[in-house]
Order: sequence, then structure tokens, then C-alpha cells
Amino acid sequence: MKSLDWIQVILYVVSLIVIAPAAGRWMHHLLNPSTGGSGLMERIGGGIVGKKAWRAEMTWRGYLGALLAFNFIGFIVVLLLQLCQSHLPGNPAQLADVPFALALNTAVSFVTNTNWQAYSGEATMSYLTQMAGLGVQNFLSAATGIAVLLALGRGLAARSAGETLGNFWRDVTRSTLYVLLPLAAIFALVLVSEGVVQSLDSYTSVTTLEGKAQVIPLGPAASQIAIKQLGTNGGGFFGVNSAHPFENPTPLSNFLQVLAILMLPAACVFLFAEMIGSRRHGWVIFGAMLGVLAVSFAIAWWSEAQLPHAMEGKETRFGVMNSVLWSSTTSAASNGSVNAMHDSLSPLAGGAVLFNIMLGEVIFGGVGAGLYGMVMFIVLTVFLAGLMVGRSPEYLGKKIELREVVWAVVAVLLPCVVMLIGAAVSCRCEAGLSSLSNQGPHGLSEIVYAWASAAGNNGSAFGGLNANTPFYNYGLAIAMLLGRFGIIIPALAIAGSLAVKKSAPPSAGTFPTDGTTFGLLLASVIVVVGGLTFVPVLSLGPIVEHLLQHTGTTF
Repeated sequence: MKSLDWIQVILYVVSLIVIAPAAGRWMHHLLNPSTGGSGLMERIGGGIVGKKAWRAEMTWRGYLGALLAFNFIGFIVVLLLQLCQSHLPGNPAQLADVPFALALNTAVSFVTNTNWQAYSGEATMSYLTQMAGLGVQNFLSAATGIAVLLALGRGLAARSAGETLGNFWRDVTRSTLYVLLPLAAIFALVLVSEGVVQSLDSYTSVTTLEGKAQVIPLGPAASQIAIKQLGTNGGGFFGVNSAHPFENPTPLSNFLQVLAILMLPAACVFLFAEMIGSRRHGWVIFGAMLGVLAVSFAIAWWSEAQLPHAMEGKETRFGVMNSVLWSSTTSAASNGSVNAMHDSLSPLAGGAVLFNIMLGEVIFGGVGAGLYGMVMFIVLTVFLAGLMVGRSPEYLGKKIELREVVWAVVAVLLPCVVMLIGAAVSCRCEAGLSSLSNQGPHGLSEIVYAWASAAGNNGSAFGGLNANTPFYNYGLAIAMLLGRFGIIIPALAIAGSLAVKKSAPPSAGTFPTDGTTFGLLLASVIVVVGGLTFVPVLSLGPIVEHLLQHTGTTF
């Protein structure tokens, strides 16, 4: 690694460590009902959903019902915008209506914060669809993740039995208006200053040096790029995402975007720590996340360094290190944006990126979503620690019993089951293999990556697989729904279960969760669960391809 690369990696890590705690405390102040909020915004929110609904305190079932209704309405709006876009304004390129299967897949994708894109944005989606449909869901799906984290934090922090989880409408409104919207507005202006396109003009036709005509796509890209990174959405305005010079034109824009990918997910760790009143526990969780990410990045970079001249598909403007750093962070954060093609990574680097997703998107993960997914692993870790010391497991003063463990197991294993079953079905049917461009272990990696990206709500594509087919559009849509709500439901159920339990002070036999031992045990549980589940398929894919690569065999 060049000295400049080392400097950038160190600067990146230091920036994350400095910004995350401050941003977490800022979010806690804004989203805490006793300290955050403004009278005007509260009145606006109450006027939209009704004063009674705005003020009501919710049980976990009521919170879940409001969340599902809210997301269903968003899904319908995005679906209809795509199906009718040729008849709506804001379509200077006169793009046709989106086919139903693709429209359904895209609507599910953006509502679930996956942002999987089986299309090229500039050739498929009108300005209105991008702004009013996809761009709006970039905010609302991220706000939904924050809202679930807030509910879970209240359930764990409740000191007396029978406390409620808050109000979904207040949480999602405050998360959008107080946190996501101002940050995205500022970041969009910074990106525009770096040269990211922000325009409502029609596409421009130019004559190239060869005398041929070329269409230059324009559009309101900067506003969508800002929230796609901050909200861990990843849905690019243009087909090649952040490898496009109109989305990511300079080294500074590249650094700021890759930092924005992890900024709010990392901040959510410290938001959670403030809610439960234990900053040390927050640092333990943060350390476990950062440690796993560091190992993954090191493996990927070492693998790429063995092939110093393999530049095909890499980010040639900013160097291979930036391709590896971006792929590692985007797969760890359920962001899914790319500045290079993951299909072009060396086998082990591609395997490391795939493994990040397979771990359940809890190495920071999505905004809010990564942390409540991590709490599922924490519940399992506390349970295992309790078994080892022969005591009833406790977490933050709450006893962890059968109900919580069962829900945590469902949340951890359901995405894994969806990934593996989806990949197995694809490998056994013609519809799953017909659009595959590579054979052998590399082809297997492409299929597995698609299902992992969908079930893990990541949204990035390995490449080499045409997913714009009825089989993949419908199949991956189901995987995205299960991967999103299959974790939200257990998280809220656990929050509701713990909220009705009294909090007990720690005793001499309580396993502490704010020390290095717990951090190492937590990281081990995450890796072991992922390893035991996915070692066979990783062995048949990236590992076999790595071994064959040294014999001169490629796919």
C-alpha cells in the first residue's frame, strides 16, 4: 500500500472515531422527546397524522402496525409513479412506463432500504420518479430504521414494568426532519460544489471528437446522492452508481461519500448508548464492529495487492485502495453503492465483501437497522455467556428468557435461510441460470451475492448476472421483504417483552457488557454464526476460485 493510501485509511478511521460519538449525542438530543423537537414541527406532524395518533403511546404491536401501514403506503406510491411515469410531468427524456415486474422489485427495494437496482437510472426512471419516489423513500426508509432503534432502546432502558415504546409517527417525523433532511441538504451543497450534477434540464446531445453523437444525461443527482449515502440507501441516480463522474467527480467527493456511508450507522451506536445510559457499552459495540470491519478490509486489500496490475473494473481515477475501502464499507453498512465493480475484485476480496453482507449487515449496518440487528447478536451473546457462568442471562438489568432468545434466533437465521434457499433454487432452475454470464465458482458467487444482497438489504450487485428477469425481480423482492421485516418484527417484539420487565441492579454474578471480554465474545459470536452458516458456499465459490486462480484457471 502506498504511503498516501495509508494516510487516507488512517484519516478515514480517525474521522469516524471522532465524528460518531458527537453525532450520536446530537441525534439523542434531537430525538429525545424531553429535549428535542420544535413547536412548529410538532404541529405539522400532528396535523398530518391527527393529534390523537401523534400523542398516543404505543405498545410494540401498535408501533409495528403503524410502521407496516406507513411502509405499505410508500410502496404503493413508488409503484404507481413508475407504472404511470410516461403520463406524468418531470420526464424530459420521455421515458416509458416501467414494466410491472421491475417496478414491483424497485418499489420493494427502496421501501426496505435495500435500493437494489436491476435497471440503469438515467435510461429508466424519470426525474419525477427519481425525486418523488426513490429520493423520498431514501429518507423515509432510513427514518424507519432509526425509529425501530429508538423503540428498542426505550424497551431496554425502561426501569419500571409496563412502559410503552413511544410513538412511531413522532419518531419517523423527527428522524426525517431533524436529522436526515438537514444533513442531506448540507451534503448536497458540498457535492454540487465538487461538480456533482444537480439539474432539471433535458439531456444534452453533443458531438464527440470522433464526430459521433452522444447523449449526456443530466438530472437532480446531488440531492439523491447525499441521502443515498447518509441514509445507507445506495441507490444511484445513474446506472454505474458512484463510479459515474457525475455522481463522484473528485477525490474529495469520493472520501466524503465513503465517510458518509458509515457516519450515521456509527452514530446510532452512541445514540443507543445515550438511551440506555452506558457510553462504555457503546464503545464496546463500536469496537467490535470496527474490529470485524478492519479484518475484512485487511483480507480484501491483501488479496488485491497480490494482483497489482489487475485494474479491470477498478476505480482508476482514485486507485485500487479506494475501490477496496469503498467495497468494504458499503457491504458492511448495507449501503450498496459502489465506485468499482465487485465482480472485478480478486476472489478473496469479493469473498470478504460477500461475507460482510452474510454476517447480517451488523458491522455498522444500515442507519438504525445495523444496531438493532446487532442487539439480536448481543442477546445471543448474553445468553451464551449466561450458560457459561451458570446464571440466568441478563442484559442491561433485564432477564433474557426463552421468548427473547427465540425472537433473536429468528432475526439472525431468517436472512441466512432466505439467502441459501434462494441461491439453491437459482442454481437448480433454468430461469435462475439463463442470465448468468460466468460459469464455475465465479458464477456461483454471482448468484449467491444477489440473494445475499437482497436478503441482507444491501443492494449492491456483484455483476455478471442480469437480474432484470421475472424470476429475479419477483424472487429478490420477496427476499428483500423477509430480510427487512423479518428482523424488524423480532426487534420490536423483544423491545415490547423487555419493556414490561422490571430492571434489576447488577449483581456479583452478572456478566458485564461494557468490557473488552464482552466485545471479543460478541465479535466471535458474529463471525462464528456467519462462518458456520456460510463456509460451505464460500468454499465452493470464492475460496475455490482463489485456489484455481493460481493454476491459471479463470471464469
